[in-house]
Amino acid sequence: VGSQCLLWTGLNWFFFSLPAATTAVYKQWIPNTNFETASNWDKGRVPCARDVVHFDKDKVVSVFVRSPHVLTDMYLPLNGEFVLAAGAAFTASDGSWDPGCDSGGTVRFADAEHRAWFDPTLWQDVLPGGELRPSGPIFSVDEERVPCRYDDVIFPPETSFRVNTDSSQPVIHLRSISVMGQELNTPSSWAGYLGGPSAPLQFHGNGTLQVTGTGCPDKSGCACGNALDGPRICAALLRASGRQCPEPACQSPLQPLGHCCGVCGATINLDFTPDFDLQKYQDRLVQELLSQVHQPVRLGGANEITSHWPHLAAPSLPLPWVWGCVALYNPRPYFFPGEALGISSGKMEVATGSTASGQVGSHPVSRITAGTVMGLLFSLLLLGGILFLYRKGKLR
Repeated sequence: VGSQCLLWTGLNWFFFSLPAATTAVYKQWIPNTNFETASNWDKGRVPCARDVVHFDKDKVVSVFVRSPHVLTDMYLPLNGEFVLAAGAAFTASDGSWDPGCDSGGTVRFADAEHRAWFDPTLWQDVLPGGELRPSGPIFSVDEERVPCRYDDVIFPPETSFRVNTDSSQPVIHLRSISVMGQELNTPSSWAGYLGGPSAPLQFHGNGTLQVTGTGCPDKSGCACGNALDGPRICAALLRASGRQCPEPACQSPLQPLGHCCGVCGATINLDFTPDFDLQKYQDRLVQELLSQVHQPVRLGGANEITSHWPHLAAPSLPLPWVWGCVALYNPRPYFFPGEALGISSGKMEVATGSTASGQVGSHPVSRITAGTVMGLLFSLLLLGGILFLYRKGKLR
């Protein structure tokens, strides 16, 4: 079957993305509707004792309250809920002076209806425990910045939220959803949650979220599943960036499949056989390349291999160049034989150079292999010599 490999480069470094076959990807929702979040109020601060709190009566909302609050008055919506943490409460003000609330006035809760599921700026990659994933030179296309069909979605514990699930597909599939610290990873557990009182206040829109509890079943990788909502994703990104794509640094940029704007880099189309196994490819890449150095070295993204494997955007197979390419302080790729891994052939398209001298071209893989091997071997020999002298105390 034919597949497309994606490689994105900066001006000096090669960055690449790899698909995920067995490793789960965790996406965490960023905004919340918590009472104590200052940005949720029109005055940019949390209401205090001399304030009148106003929720629009026609706005549906779920609000998490962490601590006790004293207020002058509060107008509630017709449909909503307060989720109170231990010790949280509301008390009517007796009119006494509050040193932190001199002015007083009406404070309105912000509108959360516009926060959309398919807005990449509202999601972040996290580790299974919810910690932010360390940033690194990993490139993923825009369609994969929102949850894919085999991803795990996390809404942080002790937070409330409201998200618009409008979609061009009737069902949005996910592996699991965590809400209020509870992981829902089976169809039955998710159906039970949807039948509760909070779900209609948290999720609205024409797209139905469906938890499957299963990971990617294909050893060669799986499609993200967001192609139909690509226009929604790009529209959200363009709104956030001033309704236009950033100016690329090359004259003739490429636009990878699933990405909203042109980038300066390269794509590689690969043909692979039914024997291709993504996990074996990952293991071979780590074994062949990372084992050749003894100290942390920036490998054009390879130092992130063991911690992040983005999804495959069907029908393409993003792989680093062909048969494992990295850059060791040298923008020349290295290839180790791919036939044993189920990769038969490939073709590369490149956009490089500055805006004054850009170029786009197609290069058969066979024509670029020999020179690039020599480039990496030279780099390895140089690095090995430096490490040898360092260990012998000859070099500081």
